[in-house]
Amino acid sequence: MMTKEEVLQALRQVRHPARGDKDIVTLGMVHDVVLQPVLKVTLGFPRRRDPLTEYLVGAARASLIRSGAENPEVDAVVVDEAPQQKKPEFDTQNLRNVRHIVGVASGKGGVGKSTVAVNLACALARLGYKVGLADADVYGPSVPLMTGTEGEAPLAETENGRELIIPLEKYGVKWMSIGYFAERGQALIWRGPMASNALKQMILQVKWGVLDFLLVDMPPGTGDIHISLLQEVPMEGAVLVTTPQEVALVDVEKGAGMFRNKNIERPIFGVVENMSWFTPAEHPDEKYYIFGRDGGARMAEALGVELLGRIPLVQSIRESGDSGEPVALGTAPDAGAFLELAARLSSKLG
Repeated sequence: MMTKEEVLQALRQVRHPARGDKDIVTLGMVHDVVLQPVLKVTLGFPRRRDPLTEYLVGAARASLIRSGAENPEVDAVVVDEAPQQKKPEFDTQNLRNVRHIVGVASGKGGVGKSTVAVNLACALARLGYKVGLADADVYGPSVPLMTGTEGEAPLAETENGRELIIPLEKYGVKWMSIGYFAERGQALIWRGPMASNALKQMILQVKWGVLDFLLVDMPPGTGDIHISLLQEVPMEGAVLVTTPQEVALVDVEKGAGMFRNKNIERPIFGVVENMSWFTPAEHPDEKYYIFGRDGGARMAEALGVELLGRIPLVQSIRESGDSGEPVALGTAPDAGAFLELAARLSSKLG
């Protein structure tokens, strides 16, 4: 069993990015510590709308587990109000000037969903649109790396009594990701409801301003987090990303079923086939269909939606993602594929 000092030492590793990067113990946010029969820590917040509540609760729990605690409980209360007000409240006020909110989804991981989302955002910005992207892939946030914004921390400001997160801006796009609030390599040990609330904060408590498009890079698969996002965030519809092989197509069909569920009913704007073919840099006119051919087109036809684009498998897309400079910013043919995708999507949404 951990001692109280060991608990506090673990909690000193958790810092509040919006409050001078000071740790939560120094800030006086550790409201209560109970050691038996189970370790339970209560964090106190002076405001009802601290946009980082769920992040700090999850980070505290992760730090305790790393320090040897078994199944610690971490809760949050508002110290100047009744404890029953502890749950964060969300509204869509900060999305009032966003014209289109579009989810970028996939039935499974590993199909390049985030790569498509980031490059689509940059391509829409190149076409002259005002664009934001919310990285809702809570267990594998990759937007900071892919945009060269790792290590940066969004600021927060108070507006009309509400504390809002200010998104980072680069390449003409406003970026927000849970990855900005976690150290590289830090696992976010969150249960479903905690992750859902953190993601809603990353979207609903962000000062997006005026946008033509807000893309939401959703977690792969289907589950509670997806349903929660779709119920709380006024998402207009979704783009489904797949690769041509059958195992990916089967999962895309499941993803489509989620969006078309009678309790959700969001339109699917189209399918994007990623890694459609491989073209060696030395032979730019050759195409090798490593993962099969026209699988995305067949799936789009089966779903009764448009095939919005085919993205080739080329080394420059991987290199650009690793270097933090999305390939859609360039002039190569692979950049053209994302610009065509952006043009089709914007035309479809008017």
